[in-house]
Amino acid sequence: QVHLVESGGGLVQAGGSLRLSCAASGTIFSIIYMGWYRQAPGSQRELVAHITSTGSTNYADSVKGRFTISRDSAKNTVLLQMNSLKPEDTAVYYCTTNVGGSQRIAGGYWGQGTQVTVSS
Repeated sequence: QVHLVESGGGLVQAGGSLRLSCAASGTIFSIIYMGWYRQAPGSQRELVAHITSTGSTNYADSVKGRFTISRDSAKNTVLLQMNSLKPEDTAVYYCTTNVGGSQRIAGGYWGQGTQVTVSS
């Protein structure tokens, strides 16, 4: 009942920037958190960043100082500004969220993913 749509991925040279966007839709009464994970081929999915309903943020050590997560509560949207991109940032990036009340599910909700490729 909660749907996530990501956009903004693409191909960029090392040192460049991209901005990912994720919009949540459906019957949503309370978003607990929204965040981003990424998964490279042959690797497990890993946390990139998340932001809570109060605005608290958390980042993976590998992206601190380079990535910034933000949200627009009125639009149920989360953004990930990615600067100083490195080839090791190459992965499929997935948006995730969970909500309060009866719509909350174990494991949260996930978008379809958007590809980010950083060339040397």
